[in-house]
Amino acid sequence: MAEDAGRAAGLPVARLVVIGAIAGLLSGLFGVGGGFVIVPLAIVFLGLDQRRASASSLLAIVPTATIGAISYAYGGQVAVVPACLVAAGAIPGSLAGSWLLRNLKLGILRWAFVVLVAVVAVWMAFFTPERGEPAGLSAGRVVGLVALGLVMGTLSGLFGIGGGVVAVPALMMVFGFSDLAAKGISLLAMVPAAVTGTVTNLRGRVMDWRVGAIIGGAAALCSMAGTRLAFLLTPQAAAWTFAGLLAYTAYTLGRKAWRARGHN
Repeated sequence: MAEDAGRAAGLPVARLVVIGAIAGLLSGLFGVGGGFVIVPLAIVFLGLDQRRASASSLLAIVPTATIGAISYAYGGQVAVVPACLVAAGAIPGSLAGSWLLRNLKLGILRWAFVVLVAVVAVWMAFFTPERGEPAGLSAGRVVGLVALGLVMGTLSGLFGIGGGVVAVPALMMVFGFSDLAAKGISLLAMVPAAVTGTVTNLRGRVMDWRVGAIIGGAAALCSMAGTRLAFLLTPQAAAWTFAGLLAYTAYTLGRKAWRARGHN
């Protein structure tokens, strides 16, 4: 742990703040934790490996998602019951994901993350979200939301991304929530999952806590601006922007993973 703190202390604070600001803005805009930005930027510009980048990102997501959820709630776009159902599945999923993070090979983590981001990018590019009345709940949807939370939590613990990149599209496409409601639900549900995964990662000593804390503080402050922007953009414009950003992220990390093949 002392070694981790020493390495993190050598990183420029300004660089950490910039990464946090970008992640926070996009977190509020898209209803995600911001990890899909934090992880690649931490790998490329901070020199962290996939494992430590993911663990540090998960810590940063805790304040970011909390402030984002509050902002969406202020706009009347957080459905508490569905969010609690998703969270109920996300907490055990986060434990499973954190275990996988500590035990899977780095090469597998790299390519799994690239494939996940690329699939969601294509998914969002061809989907037209709607901004209508909140979707109701049925017995099937209750089970489905808990199952979605399990997937979301696993991805959260494994990749340090909060799980929103999958949860938001699924909430819109599968469960019929509006785009804003889906983002609000996603942010609220990921808070307990991120806390659970962070505690596990701290015990497992795979986290640069200073990196996560500084990025998370900057991201939390900027997430409110992102939320405001989300209410101004049309659903289609937000979906296309999200898809384009994910595609670029997948390309950048895919190229880096290809160059690093054969190592770890």
